[in-house]
Amino acid sequence: MNYILFDGETRNSLLPFTYTRPVAEIRIGILTLREKWEKHLGLTTTTITEEYLEAKYPMVEMEENIMINASFLPTKELVAQIKNLKANEAIFKGDDVIAFFTTDSQEEINFEAYQQYDFDEELLQVKNTWDIFSMNEKAIQQDFDLLTEARTSQPIPAGVQAVNPENIFIEEGAKLTFATLNATDGPIYIGENAEIMEGVVVRGALAMCENSELKLGAKVYGATTIGPFCKVGGEVNNSVLFGYSSKGHDGFLGNSVIGEWCNLGADTNNSNLKNNYAPVKLWDYNTGRFAKTGLQFCGLMMGDHSKCGINTMFNTGTVIGVSVNIFGSGFPRNFVPSFSWGGASGFTEYKTNKVFEVAKVVMQRRGITFDVKDQAILEHVFAATSSYRNY
Repeated sequence: MNYILFDGETRNSLLPFTYTRPVAEIRIGILTLREKWEKHLGLTTTTITEEYLEAKYPMVEMEENIMINASFLPTKELVAQIKNLKANEAIFKGDDVIAFFTTDSQEEINFEAYQQYDFDEELLQVKNTWDIFSMNEKAIQQDFDLLTEARTSQPIPAGVQAVNPENIFIEEGAKLTFATLNATDGPIYIGENAEIMEGVVVRGALAMCENSELKLGAKVYGATTIGPFCKVGGEVNNSVLFGYSSKGHDGFLGNSVIGEWCNLGADTNNSNLKNNYAPVKLWDYNTGRFAKTGLQFCGLMMGDHSKCGINTMFNTGTVIGVSVNIFGSGFPRNFVPSFSWGGASGFTEYKTNKVFEVAKVVMQRRGITFDVKDQAILEHVFAATSSYRNY
């Protein structure tokens, strides 16, 4: 069977992260949404997404296809039901379609002609940016169970203090030195070739992906995900870093989501709680205004390729777009459009030629080429977000 993951109606609610990736490439828990589905299905998948993303994330369509809403996190029960779908059958969760078996082109889908089934069991669905950190504890537990089932962890090294060691899993090549790991409140997963340096204190749940690093003396509270090739220091609480991003120095990051190829300068801090303890509002790309999250704790949302200088301060509920460069004293505004350059004193447009120069250098350092596909995506995002840059 051919499985295709589609973005669905949640795509715009997940901006700025979905400016540069399909919904399926969002990381929550240990794995991306695509990786979760492929682990459960035992097969590779392709994607239906925005046209400008198709060169990097192509779709393979056959005569018979099962389409899956990528915003849902799979479970064994759901996957079993999906595998049993027959032509012109669909699974729904409330008003949201989860999956359907089609032999038609996508323009011809009419669910009124489908046999519809309701999935009544609990499911996690990533509908908003803040779901990525607020659901991360449950997502880490699901991935931990999936990845460690019937497997044996590498031994915990001498000198590492571990509480609830049965809830800690260490992959091959991982290095741990004189750290404290407390897995009482959630599992701790340490991926291949990840490193936890001396003096690090962790309280789970924690997901460290391959080749990630926790720097000397870091303090990490769950539920936190450190994506592949990320470097993290200072204090982190309930945050998700997708991958290839750095917060290498002291400073606080809480209840936040950081995209790929981002860098937080030394002593960068974000607020995750308003002084009046009121619910936090975040910029909503759908409405073009700030929307209620219903959360008391909500920090920073930072799109891919964005960076900030030393001693940067972010207010509660700040949204930073794609390819933003922030520096200077004071708090920048709570919504900074993509391709902006500046800070509290004002912004100018960050030209694409400068953005590309930085991206090439940053990605080359990790052995990855910034290619024409990446450039075309950023060029599209630059044009699509121009209306926001009326400083």
